[in-house]
Amino acid sequence: MAAVRRNPWYSLATLVLACVVAVPAFAQSGGTAPATAAASQRDPAALAALDAMGNALRGLQAFKLTTDTTRDIVLDDGQKVQLLGEVEYRVQRPNKLFVDIRSDRKQRQLIFDGRQVTLYAPRLAVYAQAATQADTIAGLIENANTKYGIEFPLGDLFLYGIDKSSKDRIDAAMHVGGGMLDGEAIEQYAYRQDGIDWQLWLSKATNLPKRLVITSLDDDTRPAYTAQLHWDTKSPVDAASFAFRPPAGVNKIEIVPAVVVVADDGEQ
Repeated sequence: MAAVRRNPWYSLATLVLACVVAVPAFAQSGGTAPATAAASQRDPAALAALDAMGNALRGLQAFKLTTDTTRDIVLDDGQKVQLLGEVEYRVQRPNKLFVDIRSDRKQRQLIFDGRQVTLYAPRLAVYAQAATQADTIAGLIENANTKYGIEFPLGDLFLYGIDKSSKDRIDAAMHVGGGMLDGEAIEQYAYRQDGIDWQLWLSKATNLPKRLVITSLDDDTRPAYTAQLHWDTKSPVDAASFAFRPPAGVNKIEIVPAVVVVADDGEQ
């Protein structure tokens, strides 16, 4: 099999709640496409939608979130292949987090109990733990990425609307139009910033993101990452989700400061 060429846009440094799809929401709903926005245009309504989303995300104290993901992987010969995956979040603010990243090729779990973070690989039967100075989920995401190179898929959900994620980096923003997604009324927005084009589908009822896709402009093949989000903000989150107890036969290994990308393009 041809070697995989790394796609830079997966990094949390550039992943800012972004999206692109082949069929825009206004086409799905039979609406009329809006006029094309100039590359330098920053529509105040599209920027205000990001503020509304940030407020909605910060207002969630406990929730479950499942995302269906597709990810374009570019091989050394330029051919693109698409990998499917799923990410599950269970969250209890301010400092409890469970993440399960699954694909046909690998599985990883990340658990934060408020004191330490655990990285567990069920298929390899190994886990590692490290103390963290973080006392919030946002602090954990920053600390784990800076110190250990651990990246949380959709981690910006916990950063948006605070200093960690700024609208100043957005060069263009536009309102694409309204539509329906999963039987729910949405508004679609499109953004551009250095190296990426992205779009966002927001629920009109909750202002929570329903669909996110990001396309890299740094690669001529335009690889894309897509996430369809399914929220559960009403069911209780079991406290046992945040207490890791290693199963029999699972070995503990050392976690060291190194670049560890928690993605779904490997076979481990």
